[in-house]
Amino acid sequence: MRGSRILGDAVAVARDGVAAALGAGLVGPMRPLQLVRVARAVSRYGLTLATAAEMSAIRHPDRVAIVDERGSLTFGDLGRRSAALADALHHEGLLREGGRLGLLCRNHRDFVIAAVAGSRLGADLVLLSTDLGAPALAGVLEREQVTALVHDEEFAPLLDRVPFPGFRAVSWAGPDAPAPTLDLLGGSAAPPAPSPRGRGRLVIMTSGTTGTPKGAPRDAARLRMGLPVTSLLAALRLRSGEAMLIQPPIFHGFGLGFLAAALALGCTAVLHRRCGPEEALRLVGTHRVRVLVCVPVLLHRIMRLPRQTRAESATGSLRVIVSGAASLRPDLAGDVMDEFGDILFDLYGTTETGWATLATPADLRAAPGTVGRPAHGVSVAVLDGDGSPVSNGAVGEVYVGSGLTFGGYSGGGTKATVRGLMSTGDLGYVDSSGRLFVVGRADDMVVSGGENVYPREVEDLLAAHPAIADVVVYGVPDDEFGQRLAARVVPAPGTTVTREDLVAYVAGTLGRHKVPRDLEFVAELSRTGSGKVRRPADPPGAASRRPASA
Repeated sequence: MRGSRILGDAVAVARDGVAAALGAGLVGPMRPLQLVRVARAVSRYGLTLATAAEMSAIRHPDRVAIVDERGSLTFGDLGRRSAALADALHHEGLLREGGRLGLLCRNHRDFVIAAVAGSRLGADLVLLSTDLGAPALAGVLEREQVTALVHDEEFAPLLDRVPFPGFRAVSWAGPDAPAPTLDLLGGSAAPPAPSPRGRGRLVIMTSGTTGTPKGAPRDAARLRMGLPVTSLLAALRLRSGEAMLIQPPIFHGFGLGFLAAALALGCTAVLHRRCGPEEALRLVGTHRVRVLVCVPVLLHRIMRLPRQTRAESATGSLRVIVSGAASLRPDLAGDVMDEFGDILFDLYGTTETGWATLATPADLRAAPGTVGRPAHGVSVAVLDGDGSPVSNGAVGEVYVGSGLTFGGYSGGGTKATVRGLMSTGDLGYVDSSGRLFVVGRADDMVVSGGENVYPREVEDLLAAHPAIADVVVYGVPDDEFGQRLAARVVPAPGTTVTREDLVAYVAGTLGRHKVPRDLEFVAELSRTGSGKVRRPADPPGAASRRPASA
């Protein structure tokens, strides 16, 4: 097929969408009273977290909704606690329809209770990254006009340095936490809050790897989620009632999307405030997790555990692993499937465009490095600088169109659009089978001596070296060539590697013009909460140095 625009077939969309919803248990037999109550919830709250939680509270009140370090919470408990919190916030005048509720929380029940409560009131939900420092957090709170804030007790010292005149409530609180706590508010009896007239927006922050995060609002009333969501359900074969370990932060769109799916499907969401590789394997075995949702760095760290540790872990319940939010390197994908079976899927999208493509295990085997094909209801195109489609195999900018794209940043501005498709800011190409490959960010491309070089290509090659545990490749200014490649490398434990070794390795595979001229060995790379590497803004030498052997 010449060109790179990929369109779904409308008949297949309708057929697969209905089959996916039925097969997943999103819809199913209900008693007349349950049907009436579900219809009332949809009418009252629209397509929000409140509706997802209420549907499962009606259909599966005794089923476990959330498991975290403090135990389990049923859907009935979640419904009662979120309703009580919403009633208290409204009665005390702390949060009303149209207000803005900021959430600065890690992955646990209080995040979910507060988010559902805010949705019940018709308030906007502003999801704040736990990585923010005081100046950036102050700027985001002011720009997003947050009126009430729920935050974990651990962030109280940070917030004490931030000028915030609004109401603050403490979540995940210990016995000595300052009042008011979420438990105290939710435990007070208050008259029922009225039904909201409108639907609150959801404001998700961009990753902020190159600056202060931007707010990307989603208006539930304008979203057209049906086709992309049912397509995802069909591809991943998600099922009602299964345990789903959600490792990415749920303040990020990737983690939040699967939390919403778990609530709507009546799945048990297994959450952990800091989920490392050993803890992830333990949770899978303890709760017989069927679906693991994670960022690639967790998979990387799991595969770095001793083989005996992995062998002794009870992971036989796993039938789906979903990776997303950051680049999944080809060698890692292969290693994970060799270890756990062909159950790995890679989800690609951006905060602004939503979900775009999905790579199945078959895709990852047949075409290592691909991010897969677009879902039904999603259009993907690779365009040149003039906005024209490029031929298959040619690199251009990736554009996406679906009912999930946002309407512009809350602080002003938006992403470029061409014929209804929105720029992802990524460069990529489509192969002859219609699979999309992403080669890097458009602003990461390095032009060195007139040659275009994509750092991800060099990064993937170096990551496959047995003596390298982690790596980032990026561009820095160069007086002679305009730009040059630089790399920061984390050596694998117990290995010895030199700069000369890596220069020869890259030159022998990709050519000398793609060899990083600056190469530094470091102890670790800085990452965001969603697992993305923060591209160094400073030239090599500013980070702590270490010898080439480790």
